[in-house]
Amino acid sequence: MAMTALLPNFVCGRWQTGTGAGSTLLDPVLGTALVRVDATGLDLQDTFDFARRQGSAALQALTYRERAALLAQVCQLLQTHRAAYDAIATANCGTVKNDSAVDIDGALFTLGQYAKWGAALGDARALRDGEPVRLAKEAFLAQHVQVPRPGLALFINAFNFPAWGLWEKAAPALLSGMAVVVKPATATAWLTQRMVQDVVDAGILPAGALSIVCGSSAGLLDALESFDVVSFTGSAETAAVVRSHPALARHAVRANIEADSLNSALALPDATPGTPAFDLLVREVVREMTVKSGQKCTAIRRILVPEAVYGAAAEAIAAKLAKVSTGNPRNESVRMGALVSRTQFDAVQQGVAQLAQAAGILHDGRTQPLVDADPAVAACVAPVLLGTRDADGAQAVHDTEVFGPVATLLAYRDVPHALALARRGQGSLVASLYGDDAALLGASALALAASHGRVHVVTPDVAQAHTGHGNVMPQSLHGGPGRAGGGAELGGLRALDFYHQRSAVQASPPVLAALGL
Repeated sequence: MAMTALLPNFVCGRWQTGTGAGSTLLDPVLGTALVRVDATGLDLQDTFDFARRQGSAALQALTYRERAALLAQVCQLLQTHRAAYDAIATANCGTVKNDSAVDIDGALFTLGQYAKWGAALGDARALRDGEPVRLAKEAFLAQHVQVPRPGLALFINAFNFPAWGLWEKAAPALLSGMAVVVKPATATAWLTQRMVQDVVDAGILPAGALSIVCGSSAGLLDALESFDVVSFTGSAETAAVVRSHPALARHAVRANIEADSLNSALALPDATPGTPAFDLLVREVVREMTVKSGQKCTAIRRILVPEAVYGAAAEAIAAKLAKVSTGNPRNESVRMGALVSRTQFDAVQQGVAQLAQAAGILHDGRTQPLVDADPAVAACVAPVLLGTRDADGAQAVHDTEVFGPVATLLAYRDVPHALALARRGQGSLVASLYGDDAALLGASALALAASHGRVHVVTPDVAQAHTGHGNVMPQSLHGGPGRAGGGAELGGLRALDFYHQRSAVQASPPVLAALGL
């Protein structure tokens, strides 16, 4: 049997293949080999030096407007290859077309937004941060500024969003003037690598501005220096390794972490069966459980409803989940595709078993046959809804994130109890609230804000307008405290803060005027 093609890495301004056997990427439905990735033998120190010396320097010689124009060109180029990306996503990620679009079109939309926002920053090369403040009776002032950091931006990304995961970080980094080195998760690295290849082949960005390392991440953190930044998305366990790495401690490397998140959907007491708010909760729960087979860091994991509503909610959610067909995404009748690998399949099965020790199974789609997929080969798991009326005693539900189409329904006594249960996630990316009482919704949103990066409030009047519990919009913050990692991405131009250094220039008014800000 012929060996699958080895995807090259792009480092030091040229394509280089690893010297090892590499890791084989598989079709998660068919189990067939697709391509291989390998980074063995790459000189990472030279890679990083080249990115800083060539890539960041060239980007920072440009204005924000000029860098924004580059982002616009990248976005336009990627649009022309949209069909190829969809095919790769189907083969390597096992996603149906709508789920592939969440990743690919989400990436393109984010790129386009930062291109537009960057153009509005004009021809400056640094950003004014607030107004000058007087330091003395004489004309001696302090002007805070933000200037691009002279290092590089290292991205260690997760497997679930190979397109969006790259560009939602790279767009603000490149706009800020920092060269990017991306290390995609091995299992789904093909789409990331192909996008980088298309951009490199088009010659849009300066040499060294965009590099990719596929395969093992060994040695990546060792090569970081003081003015570099690292952004990690993945498990809390691996995040702890990143945080504790000697290079980060020794050089005070700036780090952004997105880790585990037990996100909640909370129906307030007025969201009773038969009301539009109740129906919106049910619809959003089913959508979040099934989009990308539940492999979203923002997906709903815990559903909080009043005790009196528990039975009706369980019935309504289960009825909709029963209509979800799972299997081969190439079959038009399939609504939900596969997990990314059999390894992830095993992890989800183990997670369900763990949750089932604390909650009963209310709907188990795994009893239904898969569509056009061999259950012994395919990494397909149909939706599983668990539930318990004893939310206080079900500790595993508040501790264990099952990264798949799995959620748990929990009953609460009153609103303070519901808010306390949501906070037992110990810090999450997002919570969503459902109801029609503006005052109660507002108070509840503020009560959850300290423990959540985003609070998504769904009322009947925004039924058709709201962007979705799990959709990460570039205009809004993405990140969360505590267990969620303590990171912050996107949020419009707030994302540029991570890639800039804030400094106070203390001088006379003529000198401050000469800064050109």
